[in-house]
Amino acid sequence: MPKLEAKKGLFQFYPHNLIWLGLSILAIIIDQWTKWIASTHLNYADPVPVLPFLNWTLLHNYGAAFSFLSDAGGWQHYLFTGLAGIVSIIFIFWLMRMPKNAMILPAAIALILGGALGNLIDRMTLGYVVDFIHIYYQNHHFPAFNIADSAITIGTILLLIDTFFLEKQRIQRAEVKHD
Repeated sequence: MPKLEAKKGLFQFYPHNLIWLGLSILAIIIDQWTKWIASTHLNYADPVPVLPFLNWTLLHNYGAAFSFLSDAGGWQHYLFTGLAGIVSIIFIFWLMRMPKNAMILPAAIALILGGALGNLIDRMTLGYVVDFIHIYYQNHHFPAFNIADSAITIGTILLLIDTFFLEKQRIQRAEVKHD
């Protein structure tokens, strides 16, 4: 079996980053599986109580996050599909170029990538994104979402943590090494 080796240049590739692509694939699999379960076992827009603050409610999102632009006439489907595709390609290249000692940043990118691709699969195959997780408190309802949205949210939080807290440490360590 051939040994994977790092390649230099624009298409620089570190074999250790395959684990992060695995995390993206896992997010996609869990997302698509749960959407399939929701689509086959729930009636559209008919809430199924799970906890006092949680329902399973099958909904179709034709827009972006929180149904943004869902009634825009159809052009948004192409916009969001194209945007998700472009961002996913950029994230794959970014992810594969991560240094071996990075942990939070590649996990963040992998989760965002997995979530984006999970929703992209829906948009391309169904024309909408399947949402089914509905959280609420009394009469205050959070828009329905799915596992892909959760992966994107967790990834974004990790990305912010990395950006605002860990990046400073990396810069300081690099400065110490150069002194």
